[in-house]
Amino acid sequence: MGLMKSGRYTFQISFLLLPIKASTLCPRFCGNVSIKYPFGIGDGCYMDKGFEVTCDNGKPYLSSISLELSEGFYYPSYTIGVKFPEVSLNSTVTRGIDLSGSPFSFSTMKNSFISVGCDSYGSGNQNNLNTTACQSFCTCDPNQNVAGCCDVICTLPTNRTFNNTASISNFYSERIGQNCSFAFMVDQEWLQSNYLTNPSVLRGKEPTPARLEWGIYKGTCVELYSSHNTSCNADDYCIIQLSSNHICVCDNQMSDRFQGCTGDLICNTKSGYNCSAKCPAGYTSYSYDSQDTRCYSSRSFTDIWIKKSRVKLFTIIGCCAGLGTLLLVIGIWWLYKLIKRRKAIKLKQKFFKRNGGLLLQQQLSSNEGNIEKTRLFTSKELVKATDNYNANRILGQGGQGTVYKGMLADGKIVAIKKSKVVDESKVEEFINEVVIISQINHRNVVQLLGCCLETEVPILVYEFIPNGTLFQYIHDHNEEFPITWELRRRIAIEVAEALSYLHSAASIPIYHRDIKSTNILLDDKYRAKVSDFGTSRSVTIDQTHLTTQVQGTFGYVDPEYFQSSQFTDKSDVYSFGVVLAELLTGQKPIRSTNDFEEDRSLVTYFLRAMEENSLFKILDARVLKEGEKEEIMSVADVTRRCLNLNGKKRPTMREVAFELVGNIRASNGASVLQQNYDEIDFVDNEITCPYATGSSLSSTGSFLNSVTLDVDPLISKKC
Repeated sequence: MGLMKSGRYTFQISFLLLPIKASTLCPRFCGNVSIKYPFGIGDGCYMDKGFEVTCDNGKPYLSSISLELSEGFYYPSYTIGVKFPEVSLNSTVTRGIDLSGSPFSFSTMKNSFISVGCDSYGSGNQNNLNTTACQSFCTCDPNQNVAGCCDVICTLPTNRTFNNTASISNFYSERIGQNCSFAFMVDQEWLQSNYLTNPSVLRGKEPTPARLEWGIYKGTCVELYSSHNTSCNADDYCIIQLSSNHICVCDNQMSDRFQGCTGDLICNTKSGYNCSAKCPAGYTSYSYDSQDTRCYSSRSFTDIWIKKSRVKLFTIIGCCAGLGTLLLVIGIWWLYKLIKRRKAIKLKQKFFKRNGGLLLQQQLSSNEGNIEKTRLFTSKELVKATDNYNANRILGQGGQGTVYKGMLADGKIVAIKKSKVVDESKVEEFINEVVIISQINHRNVVQLLGCCLETEVPILVYEFIPNGTLFQYIHDHNEEFPITWELRRRIAIEVAEALSYLHSAASIPIYHRDIKSTNILLDDKYRAKVSDFGTSRSVTIDQTHLTTQVQGTFGYVDPEYFQSSQFTDKSDVYSFGVVLAELLTGQKPIRSTNDFEEDRSLVTYFLRAMEENSLFKILDARVLKEGEKEEIMSVADVTRRCLNLNGKKRPTMREVAFELVGNIRASNGASVLQQNYDEIDFVDNEITCPYATGSSLSSTGSFLNSVTLDVDPLISKKC
C-alpha cells in the first residue's frame, strides 16, 4: 500500500530549489522495462496490490494477474503492454486471462481479437482494422483447398469493457468458425507491423503482445499535495485522488520545488464510469477531437499559491480570532468560577453566622476541653457521605429534622441529622444541642462527632446506633429479637443512669425535656443510648427550674410543667415514668381503644390499675410470663412514684436508678446482697453510698455485666 502523505509538508512560495533525495528506494527498471508509480517493485513502492510488480531474472510480472510486462508505456492511453497467452478453442480446457478484481481491463482501442487456424473466408478491406467487424485473411492458396490457412481478425467495440477472454470469445462466437484452433488478444500496432507482413508469426504459439488499460488520459492537472487525499511511494512520487473516478499522476516528486504536483489527469475506466462526462471540480472540459474530451486546470501554481496564501492568511486571522475568542471565553469562565467561588464562600459565611456559628464558638470556648471533641465537617464531606442525601439513606424523620445514614471517607458509619429549614429564632435550639452534647461523656448517651454550619440548614453528625429505637421493640413486635423482661430492666437502668448523670453528675446539670421511647436508641449490643437533645437545657447548680414555653411530646409531658411552664428535673422523671409504664404494659402513651370508658392516657390507665390492685391485668404478656412478681411490683412502684402529679413527691433520677439496681440486687439472692453489703462503708454510724466514693454496684445477673451508676462530685455523698 502506498504511503499517505497528505498534510505532511508545510507549503509556501519559494524560488529556492528544495533538496532532492540523493538516492532512490524503489527500482525504476526491471530488465529494459520502465517501472513508474503507481506500479512498483517492493513494499512501499506501489499504490496497492493490484499494481505490484515482481522482477524475476530481469522479467517483470504483474503479481495480481500473473502476466509478464512487455512494455511500461503509459501516455497517452495509460495502457501497459503484456504478453498474452493463446486461448485454445478446440480443447475442453480453455486457457485464458481473467482480469476481474484487478484494476485492469482489455483496451478496446489498442487491441484486436484474432483467431487462427480457420478454413473460412471473410470479406472486407484487409487494411481496415478500425471497424468493429471481423475479417478473414488467407495465408495459403485457396485453390489448393487446404484447411486451416485462414485467420479471423476482429476489432473490439469501444463501448464495452472486457475483463476476460471467455467473454470476448462468446461475444464473437457467431463469427468465429468451429474449426478455428486458437485465439489471441493482440496489440493493434504490433499486428500491423508484424502480422500483416508475416502472417505465420502467429503460428509459433508464443504469447503475443497485448495492452491492458487502467485509465484514460484526460489532460493535465495542477494540484497541491495537501489539496486532496494523496498516496505516495517511498521515493515521493504521488497520486492525488481528485474524485472517485479521477486521479492526478504527478510527474515530479513531492520534494521538488514549490511542493506542488503537475502531471496527467487520469479517468478510471474499470469502474464503468463514463470518462467522456464532466471533469472533476476545478477543471474545465474542452474537445480535443470529435471522440475525445479533455480537461484542463485554469489555475497555475501562482494562482494556487496566492489562493493558498490568502487561505493561510485568513486561516491565521481566523486562528488568532478563534484563539482570542477562546482566551476570552476561558477568561470569562474563570472569572465566573471565581465570582461563583467567592459567592459560595460568602454564602457559607452567611450560613455559618445565621446557623449560630459565632454563638457555638463562644459557647464551646467557655467549656475548656470540649472544643476538640466537636469536629467541623464540610458540606462536601456530608453530601458524599449520604450520596447527596439520598432518600434510601433516611433512618428517620422527626420534628427537628431528618436523620440519614452516612459513611465518612475513613469508612466510619455515622448518623447525619439534617435540621429542617428554621428561622433565626430556632437557631439557639440547634446550637444548644451542640453545646450540651459536646459536654456529655456517658456510655448511655449518643456521642456527637461534629457538625456542619456552612449549609442552609444546620447539620449534626452522631455516632451510628444500628438497632433502632426502644419504641420499635416495645410496640412493633420483633419475633427475631423479642424484648425480654431482663432486657427491659437493663434498658430502664441504663436510661436512668444516663438521666442521673445529666441531672447531677455532669459539669453543668442538664434537663433533657423530651424523654420518650423513640429517643432511646439501642446499639449493636442492645445497650440504651439517649438521643435528641434539641430541646435540652442546662442550668446552674443553684437553679431549681426553667421557665420556658411548653415543649415536648404529648403523652410524656409533665402535667405540672404543662400548667406552670416551669420545667424541673422532676419533669424528666415524669417522662421516664411514662417510658417505664410502656416497658411494663407494652402500650403506647396514648392508648388506642374504642371503649370510651377506658382511659386513653397510659399514665391514668396505669395509676388506676395500681390503685385497684389490678396491675397484673394490664401487664405485657412477656413481662407477666418472665418476671417475678416481687420484681414487677418493685419496678411498678418506682413507676408509680415517678408519675406522681406532685413533682416534689417524685424521686430524683439518682434515687430511681438506685432503686432499680437495688431491685435487681434483691432478685439475685442473698449471696449477692452479702457481697455488695460488704462494700458499704460505715462512718460515724451513717451509711455512705458506694456511688459517692466512685465505686459502682454490679450484679452477677446474665444481663447486668456492666451496670454502673456514675459519680456526682457536686452533690452530697449521702444516700
